[in-house]
Amino acid sequence: MVANSLVDRIRLGEDSTLEFKPVEVAGKRVRSPDRRGFADDLASMANGLGGTVVLGLDDVSRKVIGIPLKDLDIVERWAREICNDSIEPPIDADIRKISIKDSAGRSVPVIRIDLTRSLFVHESPGGHFRRIGSSKREISPEVLARLIQERSSTRLIRFDESIVPGSSPSDLQFSLTRRFTLDDPKEDALRKQRIVANDENEDERLTIAGALLCTAEPQSWLPHSYIQAVSYAGERTDTDYQTDSRDIGGPIDEQVTEALHFVRRNMMVRATKRMARSDQPQFSERAVFEALVNAVAHRDYSMAGSRIRLHLFGDRLELYIPGALASTLTPDCLHLRQASRNELIVSLLARCNAPTGLDRSRMMDRRGDGVPIIREECERMSGCLPEYSLLDETELRLVMRAAG
Repeated sequence: MVANSLVDRIRLGEDSTLEFKPVEVAGKRVRSPDRRGFADDLASMANGLGGTVVLGLDDVSRKVIGIPLKDLDIVERWAREICNDSIEPPIDADIRKISIKDSAGRSVPVIRIDLTRSLFVHESPGGHFRRIGSSKREISPEVLARLIQERSSTRLIRFDESIVPGSSPSDLQFSLTRRFTLDDPKEDALRKQRIVANDENEDERLTIAGALLCTAEPQSWLPHSYIQAVSYAGERTDTDYQTDSRDIGGPIDEQVTEALHFVRRNMMVRATKRMARSDQPQFSERAVFEALVNAVAHRDYSMAGSRIRLHLFGDRLELYIPGALASTLTPDCLHLRQASRNELIVSLLARCNAPTGLDRSRMMDRRGDGVPIIREECERMSGCLPEYSLLDETELRLVMRAAG
């Protein structure tokens, strides 16, 4: 059915969402199309409405040429490398080998690349392009600024309510949505909680917040939405002294729980004997929990390629959170004021159960007590206040000193 639908579109020719490319392979290398130009083509579609590129068709005559079977894997790998390595941020493309009939009625293999309208603005080797009609056009500075404003980090409040292209309510996991819909899977409940919304074509899609909290693998749409945790034996970043590491994915509330387990497993515990034996961990679990919750709740999810980084050392814990501070917040006033970049995510996290053993029932407290708790717990454990700083205005770093 997919092939038949594609053949019908091929007869009509290229348009704003359909592109043809003949392919020439020499040895084990793709000689044509030009790699840089093809990257520009793919990025232009992702920056526009999305679309389909078919490799193995003549772009002038619309004739089906096909790709030799022995070259299919070479061409597929080439296309995937371009999506991942030649475009920033990388494009998430659906690349498939299919068969369609040529003018003689024979089935020949081609490669179909489907691109959805992206959440991000992509830069390719030639610059920034957008698909208009059957060709790509360089985006003017004025239009580029507006496009970035629509899709990127300047959408401080509403980005988590944006729709996820290519998603659908069928991607939701009922065991996760039931936390917010009171066991009611009906469409109205999902819409009321803004887990589902309509796109510009009135098709039902997940919101960013819905994908992050109500699907088993949010990384399918937002590959950067995970926590990279690393533990080091010493006091500096050195792979030779790396004792444990893990990329923690899944729903963001589960990421918090798993990251807390990672810290519990790797931090040292010192035994003291004064009146009686007592165990003193390096860090306050309550402070670590509050920091992790704040990280997943307030990070900038529009920054493709930027993940939360958790580094555990012998003398400190470091947490790197993508995004500048929301509104007019500064590192010095985080304990005095509050502002949320992701209001919907904060609202949903406030209804998720917290891990056991923290004397807390919910993941998030809407009163904004997280940073004050971190300060109080850090000072109690180590005698030092937590250190917040902005790196290049694009990343917030938190340093917690270990207990002495």
